[in-house]
Amino acid sequence: MEKAAFEAWLESVSTSFLALNDQQRNQSLDHLISLSGAAQLRHLSNGLEALLKRDFLRLLPLELAFYLLRWLDPQTLLTCCLVCKQWNKVINACTEVWQGVCRDLGWRIDESIQDAVHWKGVYLKAKLRMKQLREEDAFETSSLIGHSARVYALYYRDGLLCTGSDDLSAKLWDVRTGQCIYGIQTHTCATVKFDEQKLVTGSFDNTIACWEWSTGAKIQQFRGHTGAVFSIDYNDELDTLVSGSADFTVKVWSLSAGTCVNTFTGHTEWVTKVHLQKSQVESMMHSPGDYILLSADKYEIKVWPIGREINCKCLKTLFVSEDRSVCLQPRLQFDGRYVVCSSDLGIYQWDFSSFDVVRIIKPQQDPPSISLLSFGQVFALLFDNNYLYVMDLRTEAIVGRWPLPAYRKSKRGSSFLPGVTSWLNGLDGKNDAGLVFATSMPDHSIHLVLWKENG
Repeated sequence: MEKAAFEAWLESVSTSFLALNDQQRNQSLDHLISLSGAAQLRHLSNGLEALLKRDFLRLLPLELAFYLLRWLDPQTLLTCCLVCKQWNKVINACTEVWQGVCRDLGWRIDESIQDAVHWKGVYLKAKLRMKQLREEDAFETSSLIGHSARVYALYYRDGLLCTGSDDLSAKLWDVRTGQCIYGIQTHTCATVKFDEQKLVTGSFDNTIACWEWSTGAKIQQFRGHTGAVFSIDYNDELDTLVSGSADFTVKVWSLSAGTCVNTFTGHTEWVTKVHLQKSQVESMMHSPGDYILLSADKYEIKVWPIGREINCKCLKTLFVSEDRSVCLQPRLQFDGRYVVCSSDLGIYQWDFSSFDVVRIIKPQQDPPSISLLSFGQVFALLFDNNYLYVMDLRTEAIVGRWPLPAYRKSKRGSSFLPGVTSWLNGLDGKNDAGLVFATSMPDHSIHLVLWKENG
């Protein structure tokens, strides 16, 4: 057929085809397909693939493509990266998507880093770390050996662990190497706290002492309690030391002079925890920047102002039950915004600006036996007689655990502690390192749980 005649015929057939209804059009196509040979069918297949199998990710504006990708789970995203180079390029350019999946896993997000490939790498590392937590493969253990009697007091900061023992000594250990840096002769230690230059110890002999690491010399002694000193805290800037005792009192001391400047009464049980911290929020009773003292006994947490005034009044008393039917566990945490304490009913969180209970995390088992070690913005570290637990506070689900040996139990909670806690506010690939948990053992050694290097 000549070209002109063919074009006229094609125009006539097209006009007639457009006049048909859908059923007639389908029948016409079926008939034409039945008459077609291999060359026509191959041509038809190639044309249909281009029309029907359109690469929407390539065709959509990047903003729309990124929006759609946010709805995909991480594993699907990784699979999509394998489709073709163009898909891999688009997905690897979507910073918000990879930041989002990292955030979902509990990772800290640095908004200043807008490199999507970086965040994809972070996600892969985060995914491995969370898998290790689930499979009890995130941690490893070691021991510190050197004391010859019961170890009753522990304190950790900046990679160093201080231990106080009934063998009348205190030792400072490098957690990474397991080496003892200092060992000095002291009294029996019920509680310890240290910095680069000095060690402060509270004792079962009712006194507090300050020691110099480099020489082991006692540079200050604090006398005034009539019962064992179970907890201490100090602030060099304020020249203030605070202590809680079995004599039911809280004392405020001049750190440099060793003199008692105030005694707080009102507790009717042993004061097992004192905490000196700057407030970060405002209320009718305090302003941001004010130093606040918290003291805890078996049933109550009391809030005190810090000043040189005699007969300071308690600002507030926090409790779980007014009739004292529920005991508080000896773990008290205060970051200037929230007070967190564990109890027989669960973990309680108070807003420090209003003193209202803003959250209660109920134990998942009955009877409740899980206790609080440390509480963050994303994760909490918990433990019982057999395991260490990592809880995702966004879902209150246990996302990891680690078996514990038969460690020494202490009703005051002094013989075990958390290590590095910054990761509880969100992992970042760097803070999942170092000490996680330390506890004294019946054989006088110290059992350490440490992060395993993230492979």
